[in-house]
Amino acid sequence: QLQASGGGLVQAGGSLKLSCAASGRIFSGYGMAWFRQAPGKEREFVAAISWRLGSTSYADSVKARFTVSRDNSRKKVYLQMNSLKAEDTAVYYCNARPGDFWGQGTLVTVSS
Repeated sequence: QLQASGGGLVQAGGSLKLSCAASGRIFSGYGMAWFRQAPGKEREFVAAISWRLGSTSYADSVKARFTVSRDNSRKKVYLQMNSLKAEDTAVYYCNARPGDFWGQGTLVTVSS
């Protein structure tokens, strides 16, 4: 019910935009978030956006570089990633709450 896309290989300093498409009953009334998991590491929070006011929050490591947004009419959430660093390399997952729904992840590889 959550399909993430947009990952790929990019050089350090470059940009990528991830998309997450929701289907079914997920989206209206749900807060949406992005998480990531680097090889050998725990999954970590990246960014979130609320349903009602579109309030956003970010991990310190991505503040000022990443922007989360949502298009409620298209049932999509986005993650614009700029000034990418090698340490941003990870599988990125979208998440919806309540209910803690997860998408399948999309791989972002940043070459240094």
